[in-house]
Amino acid sequence: MPQHKSCEKRLKQDVRRNERNRAARGNLRTSVRKYRELDITQRAGEYASLQSLLDRAVKRGIISKNRAARLKSRLSPSAASA
Repeated sequence: MPQHKSCEKRLKQDVRRNERNRAARGNLRTSVRKYRELDITQRAGEYASLQSLLDRAVKRGIISKNRAARLKSRLSPSAASA
């Protein structure tokens, strides 16, 4: 347990942030899974929103920049049709 007031506050903040990040990461995984389940014809329209979601996750520190780039590359509509 924390011995100082500042450490108590830091622990509370860390717990809140951890919960928020876990939820955001879960929502991101769900979005990617739903995108993969879409028809190839529907993927083209949804790709832009998925790309935006990945970029926002990087900006918030939920996932790394390279992971987002790798996902975008793998999930691009051109790769889906091939």
